[in-house]
Order: sequence, then C-alpha cells, then structure tokens
Amino acid sequence: MNNKYGLHGKLKALSGNGDNLASILLEAAQLVSTAKGCHLYLVSRDTKEAEAVWVTEVWDSKEDHDNSLKVEGVRELIGRAMPLLDGMPEKGQELEVLGGAGIN
Repeated sequence: MNNKYGLHGKLKALSGNGDNLASILLEAAQLVSTAKGCHLYLVSRDTKEAEAVWVTEVWDSKEDHDNSLKVEGVRELIGRAMPLLDGMPEKGQELEVLGGAGIN
C-alpha cells in the first residue's frame, strides 16, 4: 500500500459560533467527499472546548488535498467560516497515514 497524506487540525470559533463553524465544515465534507483521492474528511467537536472543531483528513496525496480547495463551492464555504474563527486557524498537523480500518 502507498502511504496516504493526512491532516489533523483544530479550528476555534468565536464564542457562540462553534455550531455554525461545525455546520460549515460538514458542508465542506460533503463537497470534497467525491474529490479525487479523498478517503476521509471527518469533522468532530471537542468535548472539553465548546467552540473547538477538529478536522481529520486522509488523501492519496498532498496534491489531491490541495486540489480539493478548487472544488466548486469550497472557497465560498471558506469565506463563510473565516469570520467565525477566533484568530487564524492553527496549522494542521501533517501525517503520513500508514493504514488502518477503512483506509485502503
């Protein structure tokens, strides 16, 4: 198996905007789910930090991930999410995905 490209990052919303941010990221998940090379785009709420939303992604390659930003509608969602953020998003942790359940 070729190793996959993974990202894991936290986005923190301004107070009271965690649900809105999560909703936008779930819309993004639907848009990129059919993009070339997408294996996983998982949106999760932090159980200890109400306004924090985590995104975990698995792609065939970094190039496929980068190209997903060009999927129709993704830029519009980014534009809607940015005003909800409490500062700039933390740089996501890049991962070399070795395998696991559901990752082919």
